[in-house]
Amino acid sequence: MTDRAQNTTDETTTAAPSNDTVGSAEVGSAEKDPAHWTTGDEPMTGPQKSYLETLSQQAGREAPGDDLTKADASRLIDELQEVTGRGQ
Repeated sequence: MTDRAQNTTDETTTAAPSNDTVGSAEVGSAEKDPAHWTTGDEPMTGPQKSYLETLSQQAGREAPGDDLTKADASRLIDELQEVTGRGQ
């Protein structure tokens, strides 16, 4: 009697991430430009506000007000992460 498990092969393959580009955005990239978010015009979230306060303090800047959108908050987080060296 032949053991079936010995005669099977793993046919599952994993595709490598695509490096193709469309315009300036990489195809397959999980990140999407905040300007293209469908909810980007909504007010920033509580976690965004809290993280911005922390990053602003570490960067020696005044924390932003409550009037930022999700997209604006995301861009500012990216900027402050570069200034502080966080998020790398």
